[in-house]
Amino acid sequence: QVRLVESGGGLVQTGGSLRLSCAASGRSGSSLDMGWFRQAPGEERQFVAISWSGGNTDLADSVKGRFTISRGNAKNSVYLQMNSLKPEDTGVYYCAARLYRGRSWGRNDYDYWGQGTQVTVSS
Repeated sequence: QVRLVESGGGLVQTGGSLRLSCAASGRSGSSLDMGWFRQAPGEERQFVAISWSGGNTDLADSVKGRFTISRGNAKNSVYLQMNSLKPEDTGVYYCAARLYRGRSWGRNDYDYWGQGTQVTVSS
């Protein structure tokens, strides 16, 4: 069983920055795709960013140019650097992981989830 623990959310003004962290335990991170989804009130959980186990990354169009995803050296951690934040970035951010079996951006294809961390961007 993989356990994911997030940290780093908070309240920030428009244009500000936050860095989210997620640490995985229970399995080697080198075999896991690790990424981030977010859920705004009344909306479905949506893909934000992914670090594939093979080393490449991908970002949702809405955050390209503002967010960066990266892995720690031991591959058991994933980070989301969020710059130029907008009010529409507000939501609960969830760290997600899956055993690699072909690329997927759909939340139903992720096996493990963190508890979520709140990000609020004030206008």
